[in-house]
Amino acid sequence: MTDTPSQYDDAPELQSLTLGKKTRYDNSFDAKLLQPVPRSLNRDGLNLTNPLPFYGDDVWTGFELSWLNAKGKPVVAMANFVIPYDSENLVESKSFKLYLNSFNQHRFDSSEEVQRQLANDLSLCANGNVSVELILANAFASQTITAPSGQCIDELDISVEDFEFSTDYLKESVDPNGPIISERLFSNLLKSNCLITNQPDWGTVEINYQGPKINQEALLRYLISFRQHNEFHEQCVERIFSDLKRLCHCQNLSVNARYTRRGGLDINPFRSNFEKTPANTRQARQ
Repeated sequence: MTDTPSQYDDAPELQSLTLGKKTRYDNSFDAKLLQPVPRSLNRDGLNLTNPLPFYGDDVWTGFELSWLNAKGKPVVAMANFVIPYDSENLVESKSFKLYLNSFNQHRFDSSEEVQRQLANDLSLCANGNVSVELILANAFASQTITAPSGQCIDELDISVEDFEFSTDYLKESVDPNGPIISERLFSNLLKSNCLITNQPDWGTVEINYQGPKINQEALLRYLISFRQHNEFHEQCVERIFSDLKRLCHCQNLSVNARYTRRGGLDINPFRSNFEKTPANTRQARQ
């Protein structure tokens, strides 16, 4: 039997989002462009109650950030944004892009002022303590590309006929009485769809676990089943964590998804019950 994902169609919290609607781009700085989405929308459907079974962060990279200095000269930068897992809200991505675009013609006295403005506005939207790191142009060359860590399971020679999301693949994927192992696996085949627009979200997912050995073919089929699944990035990662913890009897578990960027932003949710959030190191598709 397939587990049914949470339904969002009638959620009033989603009705006012600009996502999926025609939008006017304005040059005026406006923090009110940021739109929150309550994390409880997804967590209630997953039966996640406090204390949550994980911790972690949503790590965003902003590649299209610019403002004017006090003399009106443009400044360009990249930024790392870290939104904690226990913030009340996640930040809706289109509103985030519109907000960042509103910096383009706004004057700031220093990059430190920009950093403080970003951290303050995002923290208010998320209702949590959001940290911001700016990477100025003179440090662009120091940004490196890294590879996923662990064993890739994508070369398994499998036939796939059903692309509907299902947890069934995991239900007999382990021997709960088998020996406890440590294993790090990854797949580049993660694809889900935006909850509102149905546009594809592409990602690489890394899974680090300690517990009974997971059948890799079953795991790959499970990850492929997200291919037509509609949820936000953060929600997909919490669903993967919850399913692996519950059905595969993982004692320790980390799930790290590195999604490709859209509109100058990538989103990289990390959830774990035993590891700290890793450094925000860009992968080749980002």
